[in-house]
Amino acid sequence: MVARIVIAGTSSGAGKTTVASGLIAALAKRGDKPAPFKVGPDFIDPSYHALAAGRPGRNLDAFLSGPELIAPLFKHGSQGADVAVIEGVMGLYDGASGRGELASTAHVAKLLQAPVVLVVDAAAMARSVAAIVHGYRTFDPGVNVAGVILNRVGSEAHAALLREALPDIAVLGALPRDAELEVPERHLGLVPVAERASRARHVIDRLAASVGTHCDIDALLSLARSAPPVPGPAWSPENVSRTPVRIAIARGPAFSFHYEENLELLRAAGAELHAFDPLHDTLPDADALVLAGGFPEVFGTELSANTRLREQIAAFTGPVLAECGGLLYLAKDLDGIPMCGVIDASATMTKRLKLGYREVTAIEDHPVWPAGTTVRGHEFHYSTVTPGGEAWTRTGGHVRGNVHASYLHTHWAATPEVAQRLVSACG
Repeated sequence: MVARIVIAGTSSGAGKTTVASGLIAALAKRGDKPAPFKVGPDFIDPSYHALAAGRPGRNLDAFLSGPELIAPLFKHGSQGADVAVIEGVMGLYDGASGRGELASTAHVAKLLQAPVVLVVDAAAMARSVAAIVHGYRTFDPGVNVAGVILNRVGSEAHAALLREALPDIAVLGALPRDAELEVPERHLGLVPVAERASRARHVIDRLAASVGTHCDIDALLSLARSAPPVPGPAWSPENVSRTPVRIAIARGPAFSFHYEENLELLRAAGAELHAFDPLHDTLPDADALVLAGGFPEVFGTELSANTRLREQIAAFTGPVLAECGGLLYLAKDLDGIPMCGVIDASATMTKRLKLGYREVTAIEDHPVWPAGTTVRGHEFHYSTVTPGGEAWTRTGGHVRGNVHASYLHTHWAATPEVAQRLVSACG
C-alpha cells in the first residue's frame, strides 16, 4: 500500500503548488520516496513536481481517462514510492463543467479514499478562516478534509490567531509570506521548469526548506498512511511485439507538454523515442514525428532561425502528430514570423483564452485518428489559427496526408490503440 495525501486549495492561487512541491522536495531530502501527481490536465505543475521528486510528475484526470482508471493510474505511477503527494486543481470542489464533481479534486480524493489537506490563503483574514474551513469540511461528507495548511501568514501573532480559530481541525503548517517562493507566471500559468531549470532548482530547494521548517512533516506522513489500500490492478501499457520504429519527440523549452503515459505506450508498442530540441537541433533519423504542446510563441524568433530543421520537417513524409504548440509550429507563420509551412494556415496570438475539456470526433481521415474516432481532450491556448481546419468537430485543426495538427491535448491511457496506430503507420 502506498500512503497518499491530497493537497487541495480553496481556489486557484491559494498556494497548492507551493505546498505540494515543497512537501515533495522535503520528503525527498529526508530520504522518503515521494510519487507526485496532479489532478487535471496541467503540464506545468508536474514539471516542478518532477524536479522535486526526481521521478516523473503524472496526471490524474477523471474526464480524460474516465473515473475507472484513476486508481489503476495511481497504482502505476506510485510504484516503488513510499508516499504519494497529489496536488489538486482549482478549488477543491470545482469539476470539469464548473458544476458537477466530475474530475474535481474532491472526485479524485474520493476515488482514491485519500485524506485531504486544505491550503488556505490566510493573508487577509483572521477568525474568518474558521468559516471557510468549516464550509469546505462539511460541503461533501464523502471528502475527508483532515487538515489545514495556512499560506502567506504575516507573522507568528497572525499564525496564533488563525490556529486559535481552528480548534477542531489539525493545522499542519503555517507558511510565512516569502517573495522568494513565488514562481513566475505568464499567459498560461507558471513558467515551465524546462525554461528556467537552474532558477527552478533554487525555488524548489527554498520551498523544501520552508515546508520542512513550518509544516509538520511527520503529521502529514501519518495522515497519508491512514489511507486504506487501493484495490485492483495497476494500469500498464500493453506490450506489442513488432519491429521497432523510431519516433522523433520535440522537447526542450518550446515543447515541454507531454503525458508520461503516452510516452510509455509508444515504447510498449515498439517505438524508440528520440528527443530533439527544435530551438537548435536538426531532425533525428525517424519514422514518425510528435510535436507536443508548449510555448513556441515565446521562442518564435529562435524557432524560425533554425531554418535547417524547418526545411526537414516540411519535407518529412512519415506520420506527424502535433498538439497545440505543435500546430503553431507547423503553420506558415506565427505572428508574422516564418514557421514550417506544413499546413496552409497562419497562427496569431490573441488576448482571449480558449480553455476547456472537449469530446470530439475526427472528421478528416488520418492513420492515427481515423474519421469517426471519438476522443476526449483538453484545450488551453491564447492563439488562433486561420483557417481553423476540420480535423475535429468543435475544435478544428488540420489534416494533410500523414499530418494531424490541432489544439487538442490528448491522454492515451484509456485509448492505448492510439500509440499502436502511430507505430503501425510507420510501416
